[in-house]
Amino acid sequence: MTGIFKSPVQKRLRLNTLNLEGDRQADLTVHGGQDKAVYAYPSEHYSAWKKELWDVELPWGAFGENFSTEGLLEKDVCLGDRYSVGSAEVVVTQPRLPCFKLNLKFDRDDLIKRFLSSRRTGFYLRVLREGEVGVWDKIELVERDENHVTIADALKIYLGELESSELLERALNVKYLSASWRGEFSQLK
Repeated sequence: MTGIFKSPVQKRLRLNTLNLEGDRQADLTVHGGQDKAVYAYPSEHYSAWKKELWDVELPWGAFGENFSTEGLLEKDVCLGDRYSVGSAEVVVTQPRLPCFKLNLKFDRDDLIKRFLSSRRTGFYLRVLREGEVGVWDKIELVERDENHVTIADALKIYLGELESSELLERALNVKYLSASWRGEFSQLK
């Protein structure tokens, strides 16, 4: 079972604490839960993937995302940043780490490795306030986390490319850092 197969919808959907209406995470041991209720992926990355995966159709949602975003890149979005979308409010909790189902979906053995090394991973969101969302709703910054740890920075920490312990400390100070990543980062101290 998998929830990676997504297709665009045109109607408004309820965004609940654990998922988006009509979406279910198949393997709750590694997907889902409050810290990974919604997966956001920058639409800007599609052009690069279309060049790399020229023989594959890539409609919106191809990477399993719930939200195909615009203007929210890993180098700019920070852990703990809060956003409003529709009548809901969400917060950034962690980067996405691809699982074997990405390889299966695209029928390639190398896509997980390519996805992670590209640093075009997208990020997960926790729902702070349930509400309704729709395809053209703006995703607007409500509050920037004071620790300023970008998704790109979090990936550097995770991949052992830490340049200073100060960045690790700031990451651990992010209130909404997912529990699993907090555990991983705590082991690096």
